[in-house]
Amino acid sequence: MSENSNLSLTQQFFTLPNLLSALRLALVPVFLVLLLEEQNLMAIIVLAISSVTDYLDGYFARKFNQVTRLGQLLDPAADRLYIFSTLVALSITGVIPAWLAAVIIGRDFVLLIAYPVLATHGYGPLPVHYLGKAGTFALLYAFPLLLIADLWVAAEFIVLPLAWAFALWGMGLYWWAGIVYLRQVREVVKTSRTRVL
Repeated sequence: MSENSNLSLTQQFFTLPNLLSALRLALVPVFLVLLLEEQNLMAIIVLAISSVTDYLDGYFARKFNQVTRLGQLLDPAADRLYIFSTLVALSITGVIPAWLAAVIIGRDFVLLIAYPVLATHGYGPLPVHYLGKAGTFALLYAFPLLLIADLWVAAEFIVLPLAWAFALWGMGLYWWAGIVYLRQVREVVKTSRTRVL
């Protein structure tokens, strides 16, 4: 993070990568409404735009040395909101079964207990683990494929198994990353207590 950690929140926000992340966050409700209204083609376009901004914010952050703490929080928050809104909308519209949404969203509810624990020991959220990134990547591939299968029935026999493969791998990796995260929290708490003693 280097000198960028000393920037105020306002200064951090007005960097190109964080503005792109903010745009991505602003598109979440648009995406959700499109899904609920079953405008799947438009939803896929919004998701594609979001994916491009996701790539560009990371690229520009590294290229221009604009990696900030705010950016490190905004990026996974946007990913989680897209995953959450997609799961809710797809289960409401019947594209996916409710159990899939419950299992994936349940992982984030389990992790919610970690944040207050970390805060009481003087820590913010821990860095995202590569397993979490891989799980998120798989899920963010699964969702447009599920929408394409729903939209393009003639190709469903090819697209749907691929979509489910990404969804199930993503779900598994997502939970695995959650377990790793909880172990890291436990280690942080142990280290913090050892320091106090």
